[in-house]
Amino acid sequence: MKKILFVLFALNTGFIFSQEKGPKIEFESLEINYGQISKGDNGVRIFKFTNIGSMPLVINKVYSSCGCTIPKKPSSPIGPGQIDEIQVKYDTNRIGPIRKTITVLSNAINSPTISLKITGNVE
Repeated sequence: MKKILFVLFALNTGFIFSQEKGPKIEFESLEINYGQISKGDNGVRIFKFTNIGSMPLVINKVYSSCGCTIPKKPSSPIGPGQIDEIQVKYDTNRIGPIRKTITVLSNAINSPTISLKITGNVE
């Protein structure tokens, strides 16, 4: 009987199924389409994200699938509820289609690894 009461108490208070506490990352968009751009145009784009968790979010590493795309990560932790960004610069002197992946590694408990994509075409 005591075991049954404990289980009911634990379920009722959320003791067993409590939400995990920690940093959580949520991006406005996981893909940016440059569309049709001209050679030499500004290749900088921004991926905005929010820490929707309860602890500071740390972006450990951001890297791209090739040297033609240079990502820039935040240098300091992002507090709960704060918005920040990852800047991506594509070399628009390269003519042709854009299909690149940017990988984000963080301490987020919901998505510690996220793939961002950029697409488009340089004329």
